[in-house]
Amino acid sequence: MTKPFKSGNSQAVRIPADIAFDMDTELLVTRTGDEVTIRPVRQNLVRLVEELRSLPKPSEVEKREAIELPDRDGD
Repeated sequence: MTKPFKSGNSQAVRIPADIAFDMDTELLVTRTGDEVTIRPVRQNLVRLVEELRSLPKPSEVEKREAIELPDRDGD
């Protein structure tokens, strides 16, 4: 168990050494209601999003006809 403390203008918590992240790990902190989650940022996903955002936007979007998929056994 731990308690929050003030660190500059932010609130912080101590993470025990046995579950601590490497110091160079970028962390994502989210809050849902009263639950706070801390997890490593998935670098490959972050890089992918950055690369996608750097691509030029298309001048127009190609519209395609809907295709009908065949029924499969077991679905």
